[in-house]
Amino acid sequence: MAFDDTLRSVREFDFGNLDFDNVGSWPPAIKIFVRVLLLALILVAGYYYHVEDLQLTLAAAEAKELDLRKDYETKAFQAANLSAYRQQMVEMEASFGVLVSQLPSDTEVPGLLEDITNKGLLNGLEIAVIDLQTEKESEFYVELPIEIVASGSYHDLGAFISGMAALPRIVTLHDFQIDTSSDNSNFLDIKILAKTYRYKDEEAEG
Repeated sequence: MAFDDTLRSVREFDFGNLDFDNVGSWPPAIKIFVRVLLLALILVAGYYYHVEDLQLTLAAAEAKELDLRKDYETKAFQAANLSAYRQQMVEMEASFGVLVSQLPSDTEVPGLLEDITNKGLLNGLEIAVIDLQTEKESEFYVELPIEIVASGSYHDLGAFISGMAALPRIVTLHDFQIDTSSDNSNFLDIKILAKTYRYKDEEAEG
């Protein structure tokens, strides 16, 4: 019955006439109701000012954990394959050595020019000019352009290009200029820029 009386007193209480200067005169049920309301407000405020910050911190920590886990998995994979990487490094160094061996040194350039001339003649081209151009230095190699002026048929030109690809030294062909010969319609006037390369030996330069 006490609960019913309390409930009845809350219903019959005129909330519009609450006197906040005389809280002690409020009915006990109203005091309890206000305390519960204040407690709920405090809990809500505590959530937004404290618990929410904790959740944001937790979310950031979880995201960092994912990043660390991915980093760990990557490093674990690298560690597990370290021997394979070392083997690949050895193979790459060997391949690099082979490529470097295909780059002519300064003393081999005359022989290379002779090889180019012979390839042209053997494949039917008439070599008019083989002219060394100015070297161009890059970070790891030196590029030596060679201007080639010749004449011959399309077939001769194709055979010459195939022969250049078979040279033991690296030679690339660029800037083809092909015109019909004024003396013979079956022949072509050909101008090609060939490029060969040599390794930039820093120790030798020093």
